[in-house]
Formats: sequence, C-alpha cells, structure tokens
Amino acid sequence: MLTKILSVSGKPGLYKLISTSKNLNIVESLLDGKRVPVYLTEKVVALSDVSIYTTEEDVPLREVFQKIKEKESGAKTALSSKSSNKEFFSYFGEVLPNYDTDKVYASDIKKLLNWYNILIDGNIDFEQVEEKTEDNPAEPETENGKQRKIK
Repeated sequence: MLTKILSVSGKPGLYKLISTSKNLNIVESLLDGKRVPVYLTEKVVALSDVSIYTTEEDVPLREVFQKIKEKESGAKTALSSKSSNKEFFSYFGEVLPNYDTDKVYASDIKKLLNWYNILIDGNIDFEQVEEKTEDNPAEPETENGKQRKIK
C-alpha cells in the first residue's frame, strides 16, 4: 500500500495517489481528505521508495513502521513534535537499534513518527506488500529510478 502513499515536498502530511496523467497526479491528503494536483515539477516520493540507513544494509520504511507498530501495540506513538531530540534518538534506538547515528537526524525521526501517526489515523495498511502489475496506475517517478533514503 505504501506505493500509493506519497510525500510531496513543500506540502504537509502524506497524500494518497488517486490518479495519474501525462502532466500531473491527483492526490488526496490523508490529513483533511482534500484532493489537489501535483505537477511533474514538484518533488514527490512514494513511501515504498524510502529506506533508513543502518550500520548494515538499509531497512525499508515499511519494516520500520511494522517495528513501531509492534512497540506501540498498534497505537499512535507517545512522542509529540515538542519532544526533545534525546527522546527521539532514544525511542528510535529501541525500534531500530542498528540505525546509522551519523546519517539519521532527529528531524528524520520526527518526520518518520509523524508519518506513522498519520498512517495509523488513516487506517492505512502499511504492512501489505504490493506487487507492481499492469493493472496498477503508473507510480510517480523517483529520482534516477533509485530508492531514496532518509538521511
């Protein structure tokens, strides 16, 4: 399901891909349900293309969300945007002990936990793995066809 959940640069929250065309995508905000156009000039990242740096190999965001869900027993995270950086690092160390402390910043963890809470509020099943088929609408392009990483 994360292939159709998008982060749009410059816009708050997450968006669900509704339809695609040659010049733009129509997305729906998971925060307020409003539909907006997203043009090709805007930076868009599907959450399925995001992974977290670790000391071994990178971990897909879906797996990190699953670990958070296990830790929180399916509920939203207890941390808020006003929590300290120390609290974010401590929490994330419990979820993903081998994350790369040089490449993952407090702002990345804060964004990731915010995304998790939005997905939980929207009852989005991020555990479901989607296979790319011809029946699925075209997915937004990623930069150079490579996965993006949260630094």
